Amino acid sequence: MGNSGSAVKVCTDHQGGINWLSLSPDGQRLLTGSEDGTARLWSTADSQCRGHFQGHESYITFCHLENEAAFTCSADHTIRKWDVMTGQCVAIYRGHTSIVNRILVAKDYLFSGSYDRTARCWSVDKEKQIQEFRGHRNCVLTLAHYSSRDVLEEEEEEEEEEQKVSRDLLVTGSTDCTVKVWWVSSGRCYQTLLGHTGAVLCLILDAPNRELFSGSTDYTIRTWNIVTGEQLKVFKEHQGSVICLELVNRHLYSGSADRTVKCWLVDTGERIQTYKAHKHSVSTLKYHAGILFTGSGDACARAFNSKSGVLQKIFRGHKFIINCIQIHNELLYTASHDGTLRIWDIRGICKRNKRRLKKERSAQGRSSQKGSLSRLFNNKVGCMVQQENGEHEAVELM
Repeated sequence: MGNSGSAVKVCTDHQGGINWLSLSPDGQRLLTGSEDGTARLWSTADSQCRGHFQGHESYITFCHLENEAAFTCSADHTIRKWDVMTGQCVAIYRGHTSIVNRILVAKDYLFSGSYDRTARCWSVDKEKQIQEFRGHRNCVLTLAHYSSRDVLEEEEEEEEEEQKVSRDLLVTGSTDCTVKVWWVSSGRCYQTLLGHTGAVLCLILDAPNRELFSGSTDYTIRTWNIVTGEQLKVFKEHQGSVICLELVNRHLYSGSADRTVKCWLVDTGERIQTYKAHKHSVSTLKYHAGILFTGSGDACARAFNSKSGVLQKIFRGHKFIINCIQIHNELLYTASHDGTLRIWDIRGICKRNKRRLKKERSAQGRSSQKGSLSRLFNNKVGCMVQQENGEHEAVELM
């Protein structure tokens, strides 16, 4: 087990818990949304607060950052758009009748999901509701979007190009145990995906492979064909609600209330790794350069070797659950319900992992010439790695 790292900076500006953390596409800024009803904009260059967005009448549930605009949604039933440069609110989207808990920006659309049992589509620029998606029997918790062109075969794409039609679809997950797929243009439900017996908490879409992954309080992850609606696989090994999902190179990572993350091969459904050591639910996760970073209800972030499952480092300092993490320029950002944004230097662990990957590739090359060598590198060995701060970290290598 790795020892605890120290944060290079702790940002304490918020007066309430941070519910979400969003990174701009260009990586220059971060946006935090808080229980204090405000959002704050941070520079990734110097970690300074560059904007304070005030106007919501209740807590912010979720936020999304573009390069020039920020979006926040709130328990006050509204969504707001902010100018990143001036900090001014430039649009308020009204229509929901209960807490708005999730937003998604795609093309010129702004999508939202609410406790009022609906999802809605808005024109980003015109501050106008375009469509309402009504049909769920309970609150809408999670959203995904794709275009029909994203899932077409080459021949079908050519046919659609001739018709100059590309139809957008919205996917919604709800506490009514269903996933629904909607035509954005008409608001009509295209498919209802049935199978879960608990609330659907998270969705991951792999449009090129026509697959959708859903995680639920029924302890399962289910894979669906988004064209036919067919349920393809059920991943059943978790012993608690599946809270978060990450898909990388046909490997699916799932974080759960059972205090573990599991890694699955999407093509076969085989569970190939379990990441333990958490003392509470795994609330968020992110893969970066061969390392799996997690945030937990035990107030710690952790770094695991994604291949071996070995815990490499623990990041201690938060007092309550870590709700969201982001990674940029080998800095780890963790946002917590304790109201702080903490920034951690992960250059050391990334550098060690790159060396390890290089050694593994070299070993694989030699093993192709001498088959017996592969057995040597499949044995786990313990070693001590000197950290930059002079402390030692115990690391197991594959």
